[in-house]
Amino acid sequence: MLSALGNIFKIPELRQKIIFTLIMFAIFRMGTHIPVPGVDPTAIEKLFANGNLFGLLDLFSGGAFSKFSIFAMSITPYINAAIIIQLLNVVIPTLEQWSKEGEEGHKKTTQVTRYLTVVLAFLQAIGMSIGLKAAILNPNPVNILIIAITLTAGTVFLMWVGEQITAQGVGNGISLIIFAGIVAALPKNLGTIYHYVQAGTISYFSVFMFGVIALAMVVFVIHVETGFRRIPISYAKRVVGQRAYGGHSSHIPLKVNQAGVIPIIFASSVLMFPVTVAQFIDVPWVKTVASYLEWGKPLQTALYVGLIIFFTYFYTAVTVKIPDMADNLKKYGGFIPGIRPGKLTADYLDHVLTRITLAGSVFLAFIAVLPNMIAAATHIEGVYFGGTALLIVVGVALQTMKQIESMVVMRHYEGFMK
Repeated sequence: MLSALGNIFKIPELRQKIIFTLIMFAIFRMGTHIPVPGVDPTAIEKLFANGNLFGLLDLFSGGAFSKFSIFAMSITPYINAAIIIQLLNVVIPTLEQWSKEGEEGHKKTTQVTRYLTVVLAFLQAIGMSIGLKAAILNPNPVNILIIAITLTAGTVFLMWVGEQITAQGVGNGISLIIFAGIVAALPKNLGTIYHYVQAGTISYFSVFMFGVIALAMVVFVIHVETGFRRIPISYAKRVVGQRAYGGHSSHIPLKVNQAGVIPIIFASSVLMFPVTVAQFIDVPWVKTVASYLEWGKPLQTALYVGLIIFFTYFYTAVTVKIPDMADNLKKYGGFIPGIRPGKLTADYLDHVLTRITLAGSVFLAFIAVLPNMIAAATHIEGVYFGGTALLIVVGVALQTMKQIESMVVMRHYEGFMK
């Protein structure tokens, strides 16, 4: 295994890509410690100590948000812009046409995503600056505008860093930035557990149980994330001139978790909105609604699970085009054994996808409420494990390892993934 991993550094091109990626990570981590001008860090820490409503955003930013640094918004506006553009492909013909134009269409879509990222980042920065104006030393309109521009510039710079990693490094740059932010919180979480043990708040058995559950969940997530339902496909043999084409078999891989982490993000955003608004609006009924939707409350958990299942089906239906899949099979002479081409094939694929999406949605809902379950089982509070973070870390790690594996195998070395 070690010798196989050593093959990575025998390839000059791959070695340069890995070094470049690590340099970009270092730049990202340095930026998380550069404070935004005109903000009182002590006041920000007090706001977070009173109840961290923005834990997910702070997790993605690697702690930059709780420090209110120039990377406080991380790459979140870019992710939101990419999701919006992807959903708009269904309703805007121009975007749908670009998605079918290959590389040239991809460049146009990327450019629109960048512009939308700037707009969303600026709006989010304005909202954050106004919402957290208690921490601004001189909260006049000019200073709020300067802070908003600084935060927007930080997000745009991170977007550029992510694109550079994708182009010159290893893996998907945007995903790796989020990955780096989540992994950066690991030493802090381990330190929290250590202090709990030293103070006698938790026992060594609780720590052992936490480690066992964590390891089991990582294995479980890897198993599901790599799970596919393979639909067998046969191609009819046809003769053109003196050459024969087709006559072979293949399969359509339908992923169990087709929607990825998007449903959890959607559901979290919907449920966090009234709670966030309640922090800045002193209206009794808004406060009452927000109290029922606090993290871990029974109503919040039930709505969270329901929304995740709904958004899993919704996002899968938007992104997986079953009719196009069936038409392409028919066009190229492919068919599912025992199923007629055309509408019957589309109905069969839709039936299979609906069933495996149910399994995927239940899996996502279970992972999302996992932090509550772990805290109840081990009595370890304040250590975030599971949910979105676990899915992102495992998914990005698998994707990056597969890319490195393919580059190693291309150079005729033995791979390191078995």
